[in-house]
Amino acid sequence: MSDALSALRALRFEATIPEGLSASLLDWLLLEDSMTKRFEQYCSRVTVRIVREGFFDSPVDFPEAEMMPEAKRYWLREVVLCGDDEPWLLGRTVVPESTLEGPELALQQLGTTPLGRYLFSASSLTRDFIEIGRSAELWGRRSRLRLAGKPLVLTELFLPASPLYAEEK
Repeated sequence: MSDALSALRALRFEATIPEGLSASLLDWLLLEDSMTKRFEQYCSRVTVRIVREGFFDSPVDFPEAEMMPEAKRYWLREVVLCGDDEPWLLGRTVVPESTLEGPELALQQLGTTPLGRYLFSASSLTRDFIEIGRSAELWGRRSRLRLAGKPLVLTELFLPASPLYAEEK
């Protein structure tokens, strides 16, 4: 795994919404719509830097395991989402191989297209939950989404330059 994403993997998720969070912070962390679309309101251009993507065999102890059906292989995509070339978010998407059938095969061909641009154009997208997490002073979230009823898990860590923190100042 890439060291660039160690803070993302260090996220500790809360069982409930932490007390004392501002309305602005909650608005970001509990956003049901596309984070890409939200970021586009704060910059001229949202871009994706791929850190790693490809299949991995099912290890016993990866963080998303309890949220998905057991599979022999999973598609992993780890990226940095940037606003005007400034890193704003680390993202990790884990998809069971069984989800990658039919139109959902497109998840493997996203390249530098933001995941949100693909997911939120699908009429069959639903979200089971959003969990709020923290890694040191950084906030993150994790969601299980379903495309045509098939699951994937998206974990996001907001980097210091993210507009989420600018609104808190």
